[in-house]
Amino acid sequence: MTSRRLAVVSAGISVPSSTRLLADRLTAATVSALRERGADTDVDVIELRDHGHNLVDNVLTGFPGPALRTALDAVTGADGLIAVTPIFSASYNGLFKLFFDVLEPESLAGKPTLIAATGGTGRHSLSLEHAVRPLFAYLRGMVLPTSVFAAPEDWGGGDRAAQALDQRIARAAGELADLVAARPARQAADPFLEPTPFEQLLNGS
Repeated sequence: MTSRRLAVVSAGISVPSSTRLLADRLTAATVSALRERGADTDVDVIELRDHGHNLVDNVLTGFPGPALRTALDAVTGADGLIAVTPIFSASYNGLFKLFFDVLEPESLAGKPTLIAATGGTGRHSLSLEHAVRPLFAYLRGMVLPTSVFAAPEDWGGGDRAAQALDQRIARAAGELADLVAARPARQAADPFLEPTPFEQLLNGS
């Protein structure tokens, strides 16, 4: 089997969170779909709540700390991206925006991207199309046709609601797997060719 790398960004705030639950469901479905297409998958999960302070510091100073640098590298080096946010005030939350603000320009260009969201009611589902999708279009990611929104009634609305969510997850995961499996695996960057951050030079390390 060939190998692919998948980055999963979850911007949930609480622990546990429905956002992380949806991210995990999408990840499992994508890994399964890639296996059916002859590809093993390495998965990097980035919980943005763990990087909140570092994200603010990065915005203020222009330099990511080591943990945030690892998370950013995982996203830019992945063959495919799953990005999941809770919807606050009809848009993605602040952690989600900060993370994608500090990515290097063009680092998501052409990257197969599955977008998903959770919210308090089903009417927030349109936020995926009028807020989240335009963000990744601006970043030039290759956003899948199918996005996945999960409201409380999708988790606890009985068998019919659960089946409908399962179908959306399976369809989106299949679309992502098709794109990722059809492309050559991304090559890991040579660390000796990466420029040393100026902050690191100042620290003499």
